[in-house]
Amino acid sequence: MLQPLCNRKRKIMGLYVGQMWDLQCRLPTTSSVKIQSDANNNNSVSDVDDVTALCNILHITDNSVDSSNYVSLLQGFIRKRALSEGKLIHAHINQRGFAADTLLHNTLINMYVKCGSVVDARRVFDQMPQPNVCSWTVMIAAYARHGFPEEALILFRQMRRTGVSPNQFTFASVLPACAILESLEEGMEIHEEIIRNEFQSDGFVANALVDMYAKCGRIETARDVFEKMPKPNTVSGTSMVAGYLQAGYLDEALNLFQRMPQKDVCAWTVMITGYAQNGFVDEALKLFKAMPHRDIISWNAIIASLTQIGNNVDALELFQQMQLAGVKPNLKTFAGILPRCIMEHGMEIHGKIVVSGFQSSIFLLNALIDMYARCGSIEKAHVLFDKMHQRDVVSWTAMIAGYVQKSWDKEALKLFEQMNLAGVKPDSKTFASILPACASLAALEEGKKIHEKIIRSGFQSNVIVVNSLIDMYAKCGWMQKARELFDEMHRPDVISWTAIIAGYAHNGSELEALELFRQMQLTGLKPKSKTFMIILPACTSLAALEQGMEVHGSIIKGGFQTVVAVANALIDMYAKCGNVQYARELFEKMQRQDVVSWTAMITGYKQNGQGEEALKLFRQMQLTGVKPDSMTFASILSACASVASLDHGMEVHERIIVNGFCFDIVVVNALVDMYAKCGSIKKARELFDKMNQHDIVSWTVMIAGYAMHGYGKEALNLFEKMKHFGPRPDHVTFVCILSACNHAGLVDEGYRYFNSMNSDYHMSPTMEHYSCMVDLLGRAGHLDEAREFINHIPLKVDSSVWGCLLGACRIHHNVGLGERVAEHILKLDPKNAGSYVLLSNLYAAAGRWDKIEKVRKMMKDKSIKRIPGCSWIEVNNQMHAFLVGDMINPQTQINYRELGTLS
Repeated sequence: MLQPLCNRKRKIMGLYVGQMWDLQCRLPTTSSVKIQSDANNNNSVSDVDDVTALCNILHITDNSVDSSNYVSLLQGFIRKRALSEGKLIHAHINQRGFAADTLLHNTLINMYVKCGSVVDARRVFDQMPQPNVCSWTVMIAAYARHGFPEEALILFRQMRRTGVSPNQFTFASVLPACAILESLEEGMEIHEEIIRNEFQSDGFVANALVDMYAKCGRIETARDVFEKMPKPNTVSGTSMVAGYLQAGYLDEALNLFQRMPQKDVCAWTVMITGYAQNGFVDEALKLFKAMPHRDIISWNAIIASLTQIGNNVDALELFQQMQLAGVKPNLKTFAGILPRCIMEHGMEIHGKIVVSGFQSSIFLLNALIDMYARCGSIEKAHVLFDKMHQRDVVSWTAMIAGYVQKSWDKEALKLFEQMNLAGVKPDSKTFASILPACASLAALEEGKKIHEKIIRSGFQSNVIVVNSLIDMYAKCGWMQKARELFDEMHRPDVISWTAIIAGYAHNGSELEALELFRQMQLTGLKPKSKTFMIILPACTSLAALEQGMEVHGSIIKGGFQTVVAVANALIDMYAKCGNVQYARELFEKMQRQDVVSWTAMITGYKQNGQGEEALKLFRQMQLTGVKPDSMTFASILSACASVASLDHGMEVHERIIVNGFCFDIVVVNALVDMYAKCGSIKKARELFDKMNQHDIVSWTVMIAGYAMHGYGKEALNLFEKMKHFGPRPDHVTFVCILSACNHAGLVDEGYRYFNSMNSDYHMSPTMEHYSCMVDLLGRAGHLDEAREFINHIPLKVDSSVWGCLLGACRIHHNVGLGERVAEHILKLDPKNAGSYVLLSNLYAAAGRWDKIEKVRKMMKDKSIKRIPGCSWIEVNNQMHAFLVGDMINPQTQINYRELGTLS
C-alpha cells in the first residue's frame, strides 16, 4: 500500500513495461469452454453479465469447472477492468480450493493489477506456496508501473534470495524502479547481472537500460547502450530522446526524433512533454498540433506536463479543447489536471469526475483529497476521506500532509497512528510528510520512533526520507544525529545540503553553515533559491558582509537575482550588515516589491539608526497599495520608538486597527514598546492589560518600559506577577529587571534577582547581566565592590563592563580608580571613542584640564573621532534632526538667532 510517485521522469516508463507486460503475462486461454445452466442455455462464461447469477451457475456445474474456466473468466474481467466482479470470482475460487494452481494465481494477480488494486494483487502473491518467475515479475512490474519503486526493488531482492532466477522480463520490470528513484548504483549492479545472464541484447532489457541510465543522468552510458543495440526500435529511440530532454539537450533530442524511421504516439508525446517541461511551452503546443494522430494518452500527457510546470491556464484550456474534440477524459486526465488546481477549478473538475462516473475511483478520490488539502480546505478533504470504502496509503498520506500544511501537527501524528492501527504500511512519502510535524513540535522522541519504523520498513536509504530525517533532527536541536545521517548518504542532493546547512544556521553554528555551503559548491551541485534564502541570514547573523557578497555573486551566476524571496534576503543581509545604501539600490531595482521587500527595507533603516527614513518609506509603501502585515507594523513601530515619534506611532496605531491587526500579539507587543519608549507609559500599560494573552515579549517590553522611566518598584511588581501568572523569564527579561533595579538604586534587590537566575532558573548570566550589576553597584557608589565583582566574573571581561565602572567613577569623581579602569578599557578596545569621552568627562568633573588636553591629543594621534550627539524634533509630521555644530538644516540661521535671544 504505497503512494504512487508522480514524477516527470516516469513519462515513458509505461512504454516498454506495457509491451513486456503483455508478452510476459499472455496466459493461455481455454478452448471456448461452455458452462451450461440447463440444456437450452449455451452461453460462454464471458457472456454472462450478472456475476451473482454466474456464481450460481458455477455452483450448479460444480466439479465440471476447472481452473482453466476461471482463467478464461478472469481474462474477460481484465479486458473489462471489472474489479468487483473479479473479487466475487476470486472468493468462489477460494471456496473451490485451487491453492496450488500457479497459473490461476498469476491470472488473479494480473487481474487485480490491471484493475488498479496492487494491494489485492500482493495479498494473492503472498498466499502462493511457490511463486514462479512469472509471479515475481508480474508483481515487480506492478509496483514499478504503479509508482511504488521502493517496493519493486525490495521484492526483486527477495526474489533473488529465494533462489528464483530473474528472466529478461524481470530485468526489464525492475530497471524502471531504479530509473524513478535515480538509483544509479543499484541500476549498475542489475546491469552487471544482466550481462552475466546474457540478456543485454534483448530488446526489452536494452530499452530499459537506456531509460534507466538516461533518467539517472548518465547520458553517455545510455547512448553507448543505445548505439550497441543490434536493432534499435521506436521504444529505445524514444527512451534516448527522453533522456536527452531530461538532461536539457533539446537539439540532440530533436535530431534523434527526426531521424527515427517510425514515430508512434508515445514518441511524439515524449517530445511534446519534454519541450513543455523544459519551459518551451509554445514549441510543445506547436508539436502537439502537428501530431498526425492525437489519442487520449497524448492529450493526458500535454495537460499533465503543463500542470506540472504550473501553467494551469493552458492546461485547463486544452482540457476543454479535448472534450470539444470528442475525446472523453479518463482517470489519468483528471489525475493529471488536479495536482496544481486552485480551489475554484478543482471543484469544477470534481463535478466533471462525478458526471463521468469516476467518483468511486480510489485513484481520483486520493487526487481530490490531495487537491482540497493543498488548497487549505481540510474539511472537504476529510469528508471525502471519511466516505471512502477503502483507503490506501495514498489516502492516508494525503490527509496527513494536509494536516501538516495547516500546522495541525498533533492531529497529523494522531492520524499517522490511526493509519498504523488500520494495518496500512507507510511509504516514503508518508514518512516524508509526517516528519515535519515532529520537527514543528520539536517532538524528538516521536521523531526517533518514526525513524525506527523507517528502518524496519527499509526506507533508511531513500534520499527524500533521509532529507526529512535530517531536517527533523536539526529542528529538534540534535545536530550530531543530523550530521551523522548526512555524512552516511552516498549521494546527497541539493535538498540534503540545504537541510544540513539550515540546521547549522538555525542552531547558531553559522560558520559551519557557511563552510558547508562552500563544500556543496565544490561538489558541482547548484544551490536552489531556498539554499540562498538560508545562507544569507547566516551571513547576516555573523555580520559577514564579505561572505554575503560572495553569496550574492553565486546568486547572480545561478540567475536567482530576480526571484523576489532571494532579493528580499539580499536586501535584509546588506541592510543588517550596515550597507543600507546598497540595500536600497537593490530594492529600487526590483521589478516587483512585495510586503516582505518593503518590510526588510524599513527594518534595515530602523536598525541602522535611520528611523526617519523608515517612516518616509512606510508612507511611500502605503501610496503603492501594498498592504502592511504584522511584521511591517512591528518594524515601523520600532522605528517610531527609536526616534520617540509619538504622533507617528499613534497614526500607525490607527492603521493597525483599520487593517485588523489589533489582536495580533506581535503587533500589540510592538505598540506597548513604542508607547513606553515614547514616554506614554500609562498608555503602554493600558494596552498591556487589555491583551487577551501575554507572551514573554509582552511582559519583557512592559518591564523594560517601567525600568526606562525609573519606575523600579512597578517593574519589580510586574516581574513578581509574571513569575506567578506568566511564562518563564528569559535572559532578556533579567536584563530589564536588573536595569530597573539600577535606575531605582535597588542594590539588594538587584543582587537577589541576579542570583536567582542560576538558583531558580538554572540560567548562566551573560556579559550583559554582569554589566548591569557593575553599573548598579557603581551608580550606587559601591565602586570598590563593583571592581571586586568584575574580578570574579567567570567570563572574559570586555570593554563594556569596564565602561560601566568608568562611568560610575565619573559620577562619583573617583579619578584614581577611573584612570586604572581606563587603562584596562584602552588595552581591550583602543579605538573606542566612547571610552576616551568618558575619561575626558571624568577629568572635567575633577577640574583636571591638563589631563583633558592629553586625552584629546591621544584621540588625535590615533585618528579617533568622537561621534557627535544628535537630537530631533517632530514638527507638522516631519522629523528634524540636529547634530552638534550642525549647519546643514535649512532653518539653521533662524534656530541660532532664536537661541541668541535666550542667552
